[in-house]
Amino acid sequence: MEPIRNALTKTDLKTSDFYYDLPEELIAQHPLAQRDASRLLVLNRADGSLAHRHFYDIVDYLKEGDVLVINDSKVIPARLYGHAEGRPEAKVELLLLRQRDLDTWECLVKPGKRARLGAGMVFGDGILHGTVTDIVEEGNRLIHFTYDKERFANIYAVLHRIGLMPLPPYITAQLQDNDRYQTVYAREEGSAAAPTAGLHFTPELLRRVRDKGVAIAPVMLHVGLGTFRPVKADRVDQHVMHTEFFSVPEESARIINERRAAGGRVVAVGTTSCRTLESAADESGKIHPVSGDTGIFIYPGYRFKAVDALITNFHLPESTLVMLVSAFYNRDAVLDAYRIAVEEKYRFFSFGDAMFIE
Repeated sequence: MEPIRNALTKTDLKTSDFYYDLPEELIAQHPLAQRDASRLLVLNRADGSLAHRHFYDIVDYLKEGDVLVINDSKVIPARLYGHAEGRPEAKVELLLLRQRDLDTWECLVKPGKRARLGAGMVFGDGILHGTVTDIVEEGNRLIHFTYDKERFANIYAVLHRIGLMPLPPYITAQLQDNDRYQTVYAREEGSAAAPTAGLHFTPELLRRVRDKGVAIAPVMLHVGLGTFRPVKADRVDQHVMHTEFFSVPEESARIINERRAAGGRVVAVGTTSCRTLESAADESGKIHPVSGDTGIFIYPGYRFKAVDALITNFHLPESTLVMLVSAFYNRDAVLDAYRIAVEEKYRFFSFGDAMFIE
């Protein structure tokens, strides 16, 4: 299936139009002890109002008949440290980005000079071996892995034995509990980063959501490294998104379409769920069960077809995620909300606080 991209007319938007000042001390280095105790900044697009709440109050803003769409992709321990084959002193670091087939992955390799075609690597004291089979976009490598298949059921079992969680570069503190970089509903392994808006939900909070008459529909988008890549183009419309694999199950599509047809809102949990829904929607807003690659780039000027409300974290300045949120509301209102969040000392980025835009 060819990558799905939105066709937008070119604009004069500059990447710098999405900059805001953020003191470094507001970048959350640790998750809160209680997932749903994070703060929640609520923006109402109808009247322009703004409210300061806590995430467990999200139930107050959901309505009977709504459908909450979650991304159930699971982060894998995708960071590996090893050495060149036969050269223990030649250290190598890998970040597994995307599975191409059962045991072949697209990887980011440091240093790249040790990843020439045919180069071998060893990880976990010989538990895992890798061989570079191709060089792909932006210098990433395709690496074929071998391991003892009588000892390990699949490569995921190996990664859980020797891999580390691939925390974003702005988090410098050590994560004490890997489960805190997973949503409580994470199911399908394959992400190189967490769909972080969902980190705030607890099983109890999800139960309260259901008890209110809100349906919960899972979709899946495996989050790639592009999440952290800066926009280097001066003009927004010159930026090219990296593709990511997504899937919408038939049952989820049915629930979403039925709820929306009956007047309920589609509430996307995170930019990944939002991008998945917009990739799977036709022009009428109907969601189709589909799997494939999406490179959809949402920025101001985009017409949303399928999403009525958005739960999201606070994102990096000049990032594609700030652009998406600005498209959902408007740039000035979003950047003003970010300024207020800075003044009120909200916690930012992956382990930080959340925003609800209705």
